[in-house]
Amino acid sequence: MTTAMLKRQHGLFALSLGALLALAGCTTKTTAPVSETAKPVDVETVAKQKIPAGVKDRNAWAKDLATTFKSQDIAPSEENICSVLAVAQQESNLVADPAVPNLSKIAWQEIDRRAEKLHIPPFLVRTALLIKSPNGKSYSERLDNVKTEGQLSAIFDDFIDMVPMGQKLFGNLNPVHTGGPMQVSIAFAEQHTGGYPWKMEGTVRQEVFTRRGGLWFGTYHLLNYPANYTRPIYRFADFNAGWYASRNAAFQNAVSKATGVKLMLDGDLILYNTDKPGSTEHAVRKLASRLDMSDSQIHRALQKGDSIDFEKTDLYEQVYAIADKKAGKKLPREMLPGITLESPKITRNLTTAWFAKRVDERRAACMKR
Repeated sequence: MTTAMLKRQHGLFALSLGALLALAGCTTKTTAPVSETAKPVDVETVAKQKIPAGVKDRNAWAKDLATTFKSQDIAPSEENICSVLAVAQQESNLVADPAVPNLSKIAWQEIDRRAEKLHIPPFLVRTALLIKSPNGKSYSERLDNVKTEGQLSAIFDDFIDMVPMGQKLFGNLNPVHTGGPMQVSIAFAEQHTGGYPWKMEGTVRQEVFTRRGGLWFGTYHLLNYPANYTRPIYRFADFNAGWYASRNAAFQNAVSKATGVKLMLDGDLILYNTDKPGSTEHAVRKLASRLDMSDSQIHRALQKGDSIDFEKTDLYEQVYAIADKKAGKKLPREMLPGITLESPKITRNLTTAWFAKRVDERRAACMKR
């Protein structure tokens, strides 16, 4: 499964916690370990200085971040450190497994929604949840008192494994899709374990809800991929919307300029899980004769939209050549995606651009500390 596909998961918590917490209260990685313009720093020492004084276990956070940077060969720069801390602060206020307001209500609503979809009478579900779980408490009691996504994920794991009703409602898929201090996708973490520096006591899912695991996988998602961005804010948008969403949104803008077709600048170049062309692909096909490319060639090029290699394709270069000429200027190669965030945890209209800007403000504040 590609990163671009991972970002399109739907379920109980497919989006970040940062938006809700805000209502309540980076640099491009190159193949070199340190960029030529950034002065290398001691990650643990600088992190201790940058982490707000009120954060619990500040020294442990700093030590885990230093181990994370070293094991992933992330450039040890002040900007990279502040970028990671800014995301973690936005998503969780630097809490390994943060409490979520009204989580019990949200969880019950999800269970009821699944039951209704499968035409299972509510009383059968409630009866099944009265069974005692492995920790001695009933599933119903645990759900009524759940506070964090880590706790809720554990409840669903037990429920799916121990109770036939759990299999019927959820199959083998735990509906908690993100978690930990950086609200990273659990599916993403499960596919990027190479080089993980600590011995896991349990599953990758369980590790995501720890301080060290959440930092490691979150940093991987934020910084451990090559991108030609000029400002960290575009990585922050990618963190929320998927790798290369900011670059792809700019490409969609170029396609729109070249064809006159209005497109949603969401970073999705193709429809995933189907071979049918989406709106962006349909628009690009209008340029087929000028590009001297067949529909299949266009599709194969767009499939590279979740990697850096897309920028090396003839399609990418030719579309921009046409669009730049038509616009009379060089169009941007990076742009904040126009995506509205949707989640039971979010109670007002928020966007990926809002998230990226908010995190960038935190990064800037961190740099001044």
